[in-house]
Amino acid sequence: MADFDFDAVVVGAGAVGLACGYGLSRRGLVVAVLEVGPIIGEGVSARNSEVIHGGLYYPTGSLKAKLCVQGRRALYAFCDSHKIAYDRCGKLVVATVAEEVGRLDAILAQATANDVEGMARLSKAQVAALEPELTCEEALVSPQSGVFDSHGYMLALQGEIEAAGGAVVTSTPFEGASPLAGGGWSVRAGGAEPTTFTCRLLVTAPGLSAQAVAAEIEGFPKATIPPVHYGKGVYFRLTGKAPFARLIYPPPIPGALGTHYRRDLGGQAVFGPDLQFVETLDYSVDPGRAGEFYAYIRKFWPGLPDGALSPDYAGIRPKLHGPGEPQPDFRIDGPETHGMAGLVTLFGIESPGLTSSLAIGEEVAARLGL
Repeated sequence: MADFDFDAVVVGAGAVGLACGYGLSRRGLVVAVLEVGPIIGEGVSARNSEVIHGGLYYPTGSLKAKLCVQGRRALYAFCDSHKIAYDRCGKLVVATVAEEVGRLDAILAQATANDVEGMARLSKAQVAALEPELTCEEALVSPQSGVFDSHGYMLALQGEIEAAGGAVVTSTPFEGASPLAGGGWSVRAGGAEPTTFTCRLLVTAPGLSAQAVAAEIEGFPKATIPPVHYGKGVYFRLTGKAPFARLIYPPPIPGALGTHYRRDLGGQAVFGPDLQFVETLDYSVDPGRAGEFYAYIRKFWPGLPDGALSPDYAGIRPKLHGPGEPQPDFRIDGPETHGMAGLVTLFGIESPGLTSSLAIGEEVAARLGL
């Protein structure tokens, strides 16, 4: 490690930060991952759908398209090798009215261009044979989509980092970094025992606080820090038997994939998230939103009983676009963007960030010349 305390420091111990730490540790680096919270993965990574995405929707050539497909393939292999629970249940993208059928054509073309395996078109009769309670005009099937134990995944990443001689340190907020004259970084960490240490490489992947963390890096060009928008999504849980074995997705809404159905690993049905832009990190779920959920879900499941939905949880995603604006790509900024050697900053890592996380870790290593 030459004269550095660590080869690399990663800020943020969510799924993406841990995957970055894992990608660096696989290259023989000793890595420290700093987490402001008391446990790993309690931010964005703890408040999502735990869906493994196929990679259908994203513009060909974008980071989201490339890293989602690469990350999904790597994620299933990682789950197999680390005995992490998952259900490759498949996903149906449904056109609930005739006017949406054309959108399925566009999604299928995009998925094919993105090299998503196994995509197929299904007629109304074929859908009914697979999911008798599902109502739609036509559908696409994505057999590579699924759900998994995201917390078990993060624990396995932590274990790999620590087995390679690194450390994942919780309750340790990042308070700033300064470039060293000969290369590398001096990093200031707070918490019960504030400390300063050095590293050769620095990666910031703190989710919702990505912009604030970048602003605490001495000399970082503020003009390259994108604005942050908070996209809140709430979930409702179904009382009673889950109606479908597969994920059910209507066509995407502007700015997000929209309210969908999943059967979690415990066998319960969950619907969400919707999308509401908010100004504060408020994770409450308004029971009054249930009315909108009933109306939306009954487009593809008319049999949803009255009173069957109960408020569950909410998540907030770090979006780089506001209401009515087009959804941009991931921002993975290396020295070619901000001009600072040995630094990669991540912004706007929302869906499909969890699915893409292992590939993001590889991309970050490549941006660092590893």
